[in-house]
Amino acid sequence: MPSRLLLLLVLLSPLTAAWGDIYKYTDANGIVHLSDRPLGPGYRAIVRTWKGWVPKGIHWSRANRKRYTPLIDRAARRYRMDKALVHAVVTAESAYDAKAVSRAGAVGLMQLMPGTASRYGVSNRRDPAANLDGGVHYLRDLITRFRNVRLALAAYNAGENAVARYGNQIPPYPETQNYVRKVLDYYRSYRRAS
Repeated sequence: MPSRLLLLLVLLSPLTAAWGDIYKYTDANGIVHLSDRPLGPGYRAIVRTWKGWVPKGIHWSRANRKRYTPLIDRAARRYRMDKALVHAVVTAESAYDAKAVSRAGAVGLMQLMPGTASRYGVSNRRDPAANLDGGVHYLRDLITRFRNVRLALAAYNAGENAVARYGNQIPPYPETQNYVRKVLDYYRSYRRAS
């Protein structure tokens, strides 16, 4: 079966809870090979997906955390946000992976969707500084709108309309409820560490 048809079938099949990265290699004959991992030299990632929550004590994001902390702290200062909260959102959203792409199509450290990026003037969601600037600005606007960090986090995850639709309460979506708990756990940890 040609690889394009196979890829189309995979993309059109019902979504399940499992997803992963996709690597592509084009051989000397022009045949495209796709895999969930690089099978040799020449394979490059064409889709990188966020794998889920970061367990406490994870060590693999430390280098990226160190790398992006100055940008995160600068965006937090610019929008007068608690940098511990911004770090907590980045941890939950991408685990400091600037190349993260969610199954819904959100991109970067703050996992910006195309509409949110456009609304906040972010033309390149893959640019860490621009992604952080747009994401922190959006988070600040949500806190201003809802006057409550928990509701702002729920809106960041599920959308402003979802929070409003449920009477300015956290929507009854397990993913959103879990997200708010996780971010607040990270937030408390980062505040204690500072």
